[in-house]
Amino acid sequence: MVSKRYPLGIQTFSEIVKGNYFYADKTAIVYQLAHYAKFHFLSRPRRFGKSLFVSTLQAYFEGKKELFKGLAIEQMEKEWTAYPVIHLDLSCGKYYSLENTKIILNNILKVEEQKYGIEVPESEREGFGARFRDILLAATAQTGKQVVVLIDEYDAPMHDSVSDEDLQKTIRNIMRDFFSPLKQQEGNIRFVFITGISKFSQLSIFSELNNLKILTLKDEYSSCCGITKSELTQYFREGIEEMAEHNGLTYEETLEQLKQHYDGYHFSINSEDIFNPYSIINALDDKEFNSYWFTSGTPTFLIELMQQKNLDMMDLNDIWARAKRFDVPTETITDPVPVLFQSGYLTIKGYDKLLGMYYLSFPNQEVRQGFSESLCQYYTPSEVGELDAIVYAYKKNVLINDDMGAFMPHLKAFYDKFPYTIINNNARHYQAVMFTIFTMLGEDVKVEHTTSDRRIDLVLKTDKSIFIFELKYKKSADIAMAQISDKDYAKAFADDGRKVVKVGVNFSEDQRSIEDWVIK
Repeated sequence: MVSKRYPLGIQTFSEIVKGNYFYADKTAIVYQLAHYAKFHFLSRPRRFGKSLFVSTLQAYFEGKKELFKGLAIEQMEKEWTAYPVIHLDLSCGKYYSLENTKIILNNILKVEEQKYGIEVPESEREGFGARFRDILLAATAQTGKQVVVLIDEYDAPMHDSVSDEDLQKTIRNIMRDFFSPLKQQEGNIRFVFITGISKFSQLSIFSELNNLKILTLKDEYSSCCGITKSELTQYFREGIEEMAEHNGLTYEETLEQLKQHYDGYHFSINSEDIFNPYSIINALDDKEFNSYWFTSGTPTFLIELMQQKNLDMMDLNDIWARAKRFDVPTETITDPVPVLFQSGYLTIKGYDKLLGMYYLSFPNQEVRQGFSESLCQYYTPSEVGELDAIVYAYKKNVLINDDMGAFMPHLKAFYDKFPYTIINNNARHYQAVMFTIFTMLGEDVKVEHTTSDRRIDLVLKTDKSIFIFELKYKKSADIAMAQISDKDYAKAFADDGRKVVKVGVNFSEDQRSIEDWVIK
């Protein structure tokens, strides 16, 4: 049995250490960061370990040497100076109204004021910037030390008010005043670390901090949040071994499955592969390869934005972009790509130095499959059970019985359910939907599969067979089949060993669905 526990829902460094929980040692990065710049900003997706990293910084700057026994920083730090730390966690409430915003900010500041014995008259409690300044001054005066300021989820107020442009503008002005003392009191500040998910107008609420160092795409800090493969095998080995035994797999097979499901994040050009920590911890605890991070929050507004911009899964399957496209402010959202990247649905998969362009794609199977399921739910919004029905039909007919012909009526029934308003009546739309469905099913599927001299519309691979799809619009399934045969698409898979099945499909303009199909 595993001797340690998994820190499920625990984001406090001291609790993890004292409770003997699994912990991937990030303290060498803490030391490096503490001796880097003065003002820092780091963007990472939700549930990716930002709060734990902030908590680790807090324990370090408070000089709690006893918590770091046996960790990397113990051999690096010699002085262990204790600084006054002001930790502002802006994720502690919901900013859906101006009144609620003021209540939350008042409560956050009240905690720090009580720490330093500051009394604030009722009439002055909305001067948030002045109150924050007084806290900084009191902390310095009472301790004789410079102050460390840690701001967790700075963008929570803007995210919560994103649907109300006027409210968000008002809140942004409030937050700009709230944080203005960071520049004014620079001489009294030792270190500032700000985290969030997104960038809002080059962090305009910190507009006076012209020396704010952005760490988001820097190689040196790419692994400060999340778990690298080396950390996984070093700190979680016994958990992987127990998971392997539970599932009848070898250690190496289990590691490969974990990699396929939860690995694949890159936050800089030379970043190591990063595993999603939330998913890894839950998977090891459950000993199952389930979906965890994605199902903890559905990006509904992103799905709707993709529909408005006529983007689909095929558009997200192969993106080359300059950094200025995906690392930009997100409050006026006209392009889903920046939000998809900053929120963790897309990640860096490659970089062409000559072109100065990044290759973006889904990080892993969990995100790829989960996002496609969200799209499928959009296609059939009033028929949630339809997704379960098509999953069942696919597994029974294709995976178990290796019979694509028996599955095709179910696929047609799925298309038949689509609301008229969301169908783009063209060949690409139907191809994209089919790609999305097979991706949702967790299969090895490629669109526009490239061979030596041609492109195949869609290739689906299972353990038993390779299905070659040619899709036609306003023609016939026979014409589609003739093209597969005439161009000898099957030749590309002659050395594979699996059975090759040819599938010709035609979509009808009038029916807005599959009209007929031929399988050979």
